[in-house]
Amino acid sequence: PTDGRPVLYGFSRHVVPVPPGRPPRHVTGYWRLPPAADWRPPAELQAFLARPGPVVSIGFGSMVSEDPAAMRDLVRAAVHRAGVRAVLVAGWGALAGAQAGAQADDVVFTIDAAPYEWLFPRVAAVVHHGGAGTTGEAIRAGVPAVVVPFTVDQPFWASRVEALGVGPASIPRKRLTAERLAEAIRRAVTDDVMRGRAAELGSRVRAEDGVGAAVAVLERIVSQRPA
Repeated sequence: PTDGRPVLYGFSRHVVPVPPGRPPRHVTGYWRLPPAADWRPPAELQAFLARPGPVVSIGFGSMVSEDPAAMRDLVRAAVHRAGVRAVLVAGWGALAGAQAGAQADDVVFTIDAAPYEWLFPRVAAVVHHGGAGTTGEAIRAGVPAVVVPFTVDQPFWASRVEALGVGPASIPRKRLTAERLAEAIRRAVTDDVMRGRAAELGSRVRAEDGVGAAVAVLERIVSQRPA
């Protein structure tokens, strides 16, 4: 903007530091909706998460794939190679069409959707596409993230995850293979330094009230307007 009007950024200063300048810039923290009051996790999902061993969440939001079945096969192969279990959040995009529930090998549990604020803190790592909101939720959960950017701003958020040391190097969608994904998952669930950084950053981000800070800025701006 060139007219001097203030700018509000709905992300955390701990994730992207924005230097002061003109026009005034306010990094408020993430803007989040309250949790859905009527959502209840399926008992089968809770039982799957309660079993011993690391579980990762894998989902690519609304990103599309020319062959969702091939993508699901790639993800399943990576999970087996990495020696973990996974909650596959199928959604309606790149992983769409997967059968809900635990699969025959009991290594992958598929669900159409789940609130990230509930799911992410309950897994050892999050594999996602690098959307701004999903990146924020994964960071807030305090667990490492493996980012597979597809398009637009996702490579930027992936670069921030890597630069902050809370995830391995990202794997662009066009370079994604089961081997690369498995190696990234293995590192995310076993690297104690990375896990410590993710936990610390998550604590800082959870301490912020993005919506409250944004409202306070707007109220201050309004109060300073001439009558």
